[in-house]
Amino acid sequence: MQLLQLVHGRADESLRTATTLEGLEALSAGGYIGREDAATLGAAYRYLRALEHRIQLHRLRRTHLMPTGEDDLRRLGRSLGLRSSSAAAVQEQWRARRREVRRLHERIFYRPLLSAVARLSDQDVRLTPEAARERLSALGFRDPAGALRHLEALTGGVSRRSSIQRQLLPVMLGWFADEADPDAGLLAFRKISDELGSTHWYLRLLRDEGSAAERLAHTLARSRYAAALLEQAPECVQFLGDPGTMTPRSREDVLRRMRSAAGRKDDAESAVLAARTIRRSELFRIAVADLQGLVTLGGLGEAMTDLTAALLEVTLEVCLREVAGDDEPLTRLLVVGMGRLGGGEQGYGSDADVMFVHDPVPGVDEAAAQGQALEVVKRLIGLLGRNGPDPVLDVDASLRPEGKNGPLVRSLASYREYYARWSLVWEAQALLRATPVAGDAGLAEEFVELVAPLRWPPGGLTAGQVREIRTLKARMESERLPRGADRKTHFKLGHGGLSDVEWVVQLLQLCHAGEHAALRTPSTLGGLAAAEELGLIEAEHAAALSASWRLASTMRNAGVLFRGKGVEAVPSSDRDADGVSRILGMDTHTAEALGERYRRVARRARGAFEAEFFDG
Repeated sequence: MQLLQLVHGRADESLRTATTLEGLEALSAGGYIGREDAATLGAAYRYLRALEHRIQLHRLRRTHLMPTGEDDLRRLGRSLGLRSSSAAAVQEQWRARRREVRRLHERIFYRPLLSAVARLSDQDVRLTPEAARERLSALGFRDPAGALRHLEALTGGVSRRSSIQRQLLPVMLGWFADEADPDAGLLAFRKISDELGSTHWYLRLLRDEGSAAERLAHTLARSRYAAALLEQAPECVQFLGDPGTMTPRSREDVLRRMRSAAGRKDDAESAVLAARTIRRSELFRIAVADLQGLVTLGGLGEAMTDLTAALLEVTLEVCLREVAGDDEPLTRLLVVGMGRLGGGEQGYGSDADVMFVHDPVPGVDEAAAQGQALEVVKRLIGLLGRNGPDPVLDVDASLRPEGKNGPLVRSLASYREYYARWSLVWEAQALLRATPVAGDAGLAEEFVELVAPLRWPPGGLTAGQVREIRTLKARMESERLPRGADRKTHFKLGHGGLSDVEWVVQLLQLCHAGEHAALRTPSTLGGLAAAEELGLIEAEHAAALSASWRLASTMRNAGVLFRGKGVEAVPSSDRDADGVSRILGMDTHTAEALGERYRRVARRARGAFEAEFFDG
């Protein structure tokens, strides 16, 4: 009723009433809905209000939820005059009313939209193009004229495809309108339908699998990231028909499929593109699982990390075969994950922070082995950095010894010498999250053994080293925050953000992991939980830091899902804030409200950081 009042009440003063039942009568009198439909909606409204009032009267609680207990349902049914099988009868009546109201809602509001662009039955209300645009605008479409063009393209003609679309769209328009960006959802749906409309399974899936069409509509209108992936690989729509297929796959399963796809190609470029095609499908699977609430933040980080590691493994194998040719490789190679990759905490916008290690085969010239290793590594970075079927994976090796001035790849012996003679405390800190992710398993064990005493030093840090770490953190805060960024809302470098949490945990690990094995984990939240268990940090401070890290990580991931590109701070526009809030299931839908929520959590985390990092 209210949507129709918004559309037509500007010109018709008779619709300007704040009372629902009076509004229904006015809409019927004005010919905007049929008299029989108005009577059915009025009766349903009275019945649902009666249900609500009797539920609230029982314990004088303000609730709008249908009870589930047998006694409560029986009491409710009897209050409505149902004496026989009261519990079952009231549930059946309630469900029947809901079905009827939903059917009328779709027919009265959404189906007439199609009458402006497609031939429907003579019983359907017909709207002028101007009225259709006004109705779409009331639903939240920012470009109603564009939406009408999409509807016309989808439903025009007399083909079976158009006929099915005319059945689907009155329902799907409502699902698009439930999200923050219905325009993007409808546009993506048109693109995918243009691509798949002639296949034998696509429209049948949407029509016959009850939840597939709804999942598709919500996914497309909620996430430009997922929509872009699906537009590149429309066949992935099939995932939406079976909830069991939306669970992220294991690293072993993804690796097996990538190797199989790459193995069917004759050259390195084609092989890596085949593996990246698998990655694209898996990214969509993970994104849909995230949007459906099927994975936790930890599960998302693990799935994204496994996917990156599998791609690095296959690409390394392909590049090594290409460079070595038919000969045996001159050296063993290893890719060590650093940062979020090493910690198993990757998100949608994460780079692949790595270090490259090699170890010459006995008897091989070291210079020749170094040359081959360097050629393989450069080839790997180049192939993954090219535009392809999936988002580019930026392989960043700047955390290696001597940073960007040092060799891109070093031998294990070179690492051993460097760490023994020139290693700095920041490098030991970076090694806390070093985890082998691809390459030779034996070399991985040797590297982990090499760096163990550096990142978990026996006896902890000296007072001078602790001061050095604190100075580095203060310097980073003053120099690295981007120009114009707000310290109160920047997810990584702002006060109470990801960096604050990670530096507290890493300082505790450097000081105490040599003594306590429980702290020897690359995971930020795992290290924080271990420190709290050991009594090395106050429980209140640990809770504040954990809450901020989780919120910053989830909001950053949600920002990428909604906008389709990296987000480093709380959204400044209401539209983006609305999209992020809906993905996270939050009640806040404006930039001001979302920002205040984040700042409140970050303030507590900043206080905990200062107490533990500088004063601890």
